[in-house]
Amino acid sequence: GCVLVVSVIEQLAQWHNSTVKAAVERLCDYIPGKYQIMCHMSCCIDREMNADVVCHSLRLCKQDPGQPLCHLYSPPKKEKHSYGLFYALAHARPKCQIRSKSFMGFSSVCAFPLLANLCEKIKYVLRNKLPFEDFDGDKFSTFPTLRGYHWRGRDCNDKNTTVYPGRRPDNWDAKSDSNCNGIWGVDPKDGIPYEEKFCKGADSRGVVLLGDSAGAHFHIPPEWMTVTQMSAKSFAYLPMAFSDEFDWPQFSEITGFLNSTIGGWTDSLYLRLRKRNRCNHRDLQNISQNVYFPVNIAPYLSFSLARNQLLDNPAVVIYATIGNDVCNRERDTLAHMTTPKEMLSNVVQALRYLDSHLPNGSHVILTGLVDGRFLWDNLHDRYHPLGQLNKDVTYSQLYSFLDCLQVSPCSGWLTPNETLRNLTSERALQLSNVLKEIARSEKFANFDIFYMDFPLRQTAKEWRKMGGEPWQLIEPVDGFHPSQIAAALGTGITWQKALHEWPHVLGKENPFNDQIEAIFKDQGGH
Repeated sequence: GCVLVVSVIEQLAQWHNSTVKAAVERLCDYIPGKYQIMCHMSCCIDREMNADVVCHSLRLCKQDPGQPLCHLYSPPKKEKHSYGLFYALAHARPKCQIRSKSFMGFSSVCAFPLLANLCEKIKYVLRNKLPFEDFDGDKFSTFPTLRGYHWRGRDCNDKNTTVYPGRRPDNWDAKSDSNCNGIWGVDPKDGIPYEEKFCKGADSRGVVLLGDSAGAHFHIPPEWMTVTQMSAKSFAYLPMAFSDEFDWPQFSEITGFLNSTIGGWTDSLYLRLRKRNRCNHRDLQNISQNVYFPVNIAPYLSFSLARNQLLDNPAVVIYATIGNDVCNRERDTLAHMTTPKEMLSNVVQALRYLDSHLPNGSHVILTGLVDGRFLWDNLHDRYHPLGQLNKDVTYSQLYSFLDCLQVSPCSGWLTPNETLRNLTSERALQLSNVLKEIARSEKFANFDIFYMDFPLRQTAKEWRKMGGEPWQLIEPVDGFHPSQIAAALGTGITWQKALHEWPHVLGKENPFNDQIEAIFKDQGGH
C-alpha cells in the first residue's frame, strides 16, 4: 500500500512539475475527508528516491530474515551505474528514521481513529457475509453497502422479518408488498390483486451466486493510480468502494442491476431474468468473498443464504469459484491447491445443504474453473497504470513484487515460470472435471444440476469481433480479475447456452410485463 501511494505522489509531482508537498496537498484535495490518511506520508518522500526506497526507509515494508528485499521498481541508478536498493536504503534511512516514528502505530489503515469504526463494520460483514444494517434480521437491508442491497435485493420494510425479496406473496399482496417486487394492491376494475393477476403461474424465481472475488466483481479504478487522469471526480466513489470491500456486485455478471460507472456496461443474469419476468424484481443474492485460498462454501451457507424452503420462490444458484481452489499466495503453491478428492467432498457438502434449504423446483449451475494462463499471456509485457507515465512498471514486475511480498492473488498463474502456469491450469482442469462429473451423476430432491465451462475464450473471441483486445478483459490495476467488459460479455454467452440447452432454468416469459411497467409509470415508478 505504501509503495502504491508514494508512487502516485511522486508521479503527481512530476506530472505537475511541483514539489512533493504540493503533490500531497493536491492528492488530499482529491480524496474525501476521513480517507486522507496518506496525507501524513510526505515527511520522507524525496523525488530522487523511488517508492521502494521510501517505504523500506519508513519500515512500513516487512522483511523476514533470509528473505529477499521486495521491490516494484528497478533498483536505483546513479549516473550510468546501478548501485542497488541496499545502497539506496543505507543513505535514505538516517533522514527517515526520526520521521517514521509516527507511522509505527498505524501499520494498518484500521488503526487510524477516523476509520476504526468503519473497519469494525467491515470485519463484521466479512465474518458473516450479511448486511451490517439489517434491523429485522431477515438478511436484507435498505442500506446499499456493507453487504446491503448492492449484494442482495433491497428490503422494502426493514422492520418486518416476514417482508423481503424472493418470498411468495402473502395473500397475493392485496394490502402490502410482502416480496418487495413492487407489485401489490388490488385492481379497482375487477377487484383482483395485481400480484395474482400478473404473477400467478408466472414461474417466478430468484438468482443466487456462490462465488469468489471475481463473482463479487473486485475492482480498483485505474484512474486512482494514473496521474494523467486523476481528479477529485476520480475518488468520488472511494467511500462506497471501501465499505463494499472494493467489490462492485451491483455491476457484476450474475447479480448486477445498476448502470456501470466503472467502464463498459452492465448485463447480468439477474437483469435478464427480470426482463423475462418482471415479477422477479429484486430477487437476487450475491454471496461471494475476497479470499485468495481454497474455500469450502458449505459452512458459511448456513448463516449467509437467505431462502425459506416453504415460503420462498425457487432460485437459480450459480456455483462459481473460478480460481480459489488453485490460487494461493504460498511459495509451494501446488501443495496448497485443492485436490480432486477435496473438491468432490466440498461441493457435494454444499449441494446437500442447498437441497435441504432451496424450494422445490430450483436449479444449480456449476461453473468450471478459468484457465488463468490467459493473464500472463496477455499482460506480462504491458505497462501497469503505475508504469504508464515513465514506462517503468510492467505487469511482470507487479506480479514478481506481489509474489515476493507473499500477497500474490495467484502464485501459480502470475509467474514467469511457464511450467508452473501449465501445472496450475492442469489442476484447474482436473477440478472442473470433478464438477462436470457431479453434474452428470448426482441427483437431488429440490433442484436439478448442470455444468458449464467458464466462457473466457468465447468471451475473448466475441470481444475481438467487436474490435477489442484480449487484455481489456482483465482488470488493469490488479491484473487478475475479469473486467466490466468481460462480465457483461460473459452474461450473454451464459444466457445463450442456458436458452438453448436448459430453457426451463430461465422460466417462461411473462406476457404481462408491458402492463406491469405501464402501471408502474402511472404510479410514479412505485
